[in-house]
Amino acid sequence: MFKILDKYIIRKYLSTFFFVVVIISMLACVVDFSDHLDNFIKNDAPLDKILFEYYLFFIPFIVGLIWPLFCLISVIFFTSRMAYNSEIISMINTGMSFTRLLYPYMVAATILAALNMALNNYIIPKGSKIRTNFENTYIYRMTDKGKTKNVHLFTSKSSKVFIKRYSKKDSIAHDVMIEQFKEGELISILSADKIKALPKEKEWKLINYYERTFNGLEEIIDEGEEKMMEINLLPDDFISYDNAKDAMTSLELWKYIQRQRSRGAGGTALYEVELHRRLAQPFIVFVLTIIGMALSSRKVRGGMGWHLALGVGLGSLYIFLFQFSTTLSINGDMPAMLSVWLPSILFLVVAFILVNKAQK
Repeated sequence: MFKILDKYIIRKYLSTFFFVVVIISMLACVVDFSDHLDNFIKNDAPLDKILFEYYLFFIPFIVGLIWPLFCLISVIFFTSRMAYNSEIISMINTGMSFTRLLYPYMVAATILAALNMALNNYIIPKGSKIRTNFENTYIYRMTDKGKTKNVHLFTSKSSKVFIKRYSKKDSIAHDVMIEQFKEGELISILSADKIKALPKEKEWKLINYYERTFNGLEEIIDEGEEKMMEINLLPDDFISYDNAKDAMTSLELWKYIQRQRSRGAGGTALYEVELHRRLAQPFIVFVLTIIGMALSSRKVRGGMGWHLALGVGLGSLYIFLFQFSTTLSINGDMPAMLSVWLPSILFLVVAFILVNKAQK
C-alpha cells in the first residue's frame, strides 16, 4: 500500500524528472541548431522539415540517450531540497528506516525504467528512421561509407561474392563472381556480367552468366542469358551510415547481427554495443536513483549546489567509463556485453557503499 509520504516522493521524482527533461532538451536543441545551422543553409533544408522531421524526433533521441543522467539529476535536485528543509530528518525521526525511505524512489524508478525500455527499444528507433533520413540528406551528405567498387562479401559461411562495381541508383552489380565451398573445398564458381536486385527480398536476376560446378573430377557447365537466383544479399548491404543503428528497433538490431554472423561477416560490434546499451539502461536507472538518493539525503554545508556538483561529477564519470569500455569493444577485443555492463556493475558497487555510509 502506498502511504501519503510515498505518493509525495513519487510525485516529486516524476515531476522533477520531466522538468529536467524539458530544460535540458531545450538547451540541447539550441546547441545542436547552432552547430548545424551552416549545413541547413548550405543544403537548403526546408524549415518545416527541420522542425517536423528532425527536431521533432531529435528530442526523444537525445532524451533516450541520456535518460539515466536525467534520473540522477532529478533525484539529487528534489532530495537535496527535502534534506535542506529538514524533511528527510523528520522522516527518519518517525522511525522510518533508510531502506524504507528508498521504497518510493524505487517505485518511481520502475516507472521510468519501464518507460525507457519501451521508448529506447521500439518507439524512438521508429522516429529515428525519419530523423536519420533527414540527417543523411541535409547534414551528413556524402558520408555513405558503403563500398561500390571491388566489393568482397560473404553471403554465408560457405559462399563469397566478388563485385567489381555496384550502382546504387538502379541496384545493379557489374562483373560478379560467386564462389561456393563445402568443407573448405571449392565446389562451384558462377560469373555474370550483371546481377539486378528484384522486388522479392534476396532474389536477383543474373544476366549473361556462366557457372562451373565441380563434382570430384567431373565438371558441369551451365550458361545462359538470364537466370533468377536467390542470393543472401540485399541492396542495403552496399549502404553504410554510422547512424543506421539508431533507426533500428532492438529486434531489427538483433536480426541484423544474426544475419551478419550467419554470413561469416564481422563489423557488428557497433550494433551489439547499441543493443546492449538499450537493455542496460533500465538497470542503470535504478543504480543512479540509489546513488542520487544516498548522496543528497543528508543536509550538508553547500546545500543543493554541492549535491548537484557531486551528482554531475558521478554522472560524467559513468559516461566516461561507458565511452571508454565501448570504444575498447568497437575497436578492440572486449565483448560488447561486458563493455556495456561493466560500468553499470561498478556503479552498483558504488551505490551499495554510499547506501551503507548514508545509513550510518
